[in-house]
Amino acid sequence: MSGPVTAPGAPGLRAYVDGATAVLADAGVPSPRHDALALAAHALGLPHVELVLPPPVPQGFAAEYAELVERRRAREPLQHIVEHTVFRYVTLRVAPGVFVPRPETETVAQLAIDEAAAVAARGGRPLVVDLCTGTGAIAVSVDTEVPASRVVAVDLSDAAVGLARANAGAVAGPDVRVVQGDVRDPALLAELDGTVDVVVSNPPYIPPDAVPLDPEVRDHDPDLALYGGGADGLDVPRAVVAAAARLLVPGGLLVMEHAEVQDAQARAAAHATGVFEDVRTAPDLTGRPRTLVARRVAGTAVGDSPA
Repeated sequence: MSGPVTAPGAPGLRAYVDGATAVLADAGVPSPRHDALALAAHALGLPHVELVLPPPVPQGFAAEYAELVERRRAREPLQHIVEHTVFRYVTLRVAPGVFVPRPETETVAQLAIDEAAAVAARGGRPLVVDLCTGTGAIAVSVDTEVPASRVVAVDLSDAAVGLARANAGAVAGPDVRVVQGDVRDPALLAELDGTVDVVVSNPPYIPPDAVPLDPEVRDHDPDLALYGGGADGLDVPRAVVAAAARLLVPGGLLVMEHAEVQDAQARAAAHATGVFEDVRTAPDLTGRPRTLVARRVAGTAVGDSPA
């Protein structure tokens, strides 16, 4: 936003932010102060604002800011309004119709990054497949944090594939490939069977009767990215496990996010393939059991019969 500043005596930025914080708090927005500041920065065209030495308020700010605050008061996701989000060390474009990456998924990405880095430290060029990639958050993070990686990101959604390609083009290197495909297709990425070092995924996993309470999720994230299929919501996650069983090189690692009540079922799915060992559940930042980690048995080849 540009233009002359408002006349002396007009409200300053702190007053606007204070008012917006109160409005958002009354609406039940979980982080009203943070969001009020983020919306102010967006209206001013700045990466962030500090109220210790606030910037001047240009003419027209009040009306634009009020419109942004009203959208957030109605529980439109902050990321949709400002059109970006930060995931780990990268800033990504977000858009309606594509799942907004959450902070808890950063721990899922960390496990994949650690494994890829270990392969690279041994002199390899880790091949990483990110299934159900959405915005491409995990894929881009692996690529930027482990430059030796080759990354293939997959999603079924047209919108997600387009957005992930845009994010990869803007942030990642040339070794990120984004393809459209269904993880439930047994021929998906068949040319990579037995060659992948890490399969990582944040798939849809919500059961059909567990409608999210948060309006930002329930009303704005696409159903395709939320509901995992089947009575327990685990049809797609089980397909991820099956895909990993054939894609991974012996000794390769599967990392998959799930709901905190699905840890036992996710481990059972990995055991049922007969080709995973060291099957465990990793906690998220709050200690909740949210991530399946399993290693493909070393010395087994793709197509071996389950034990």
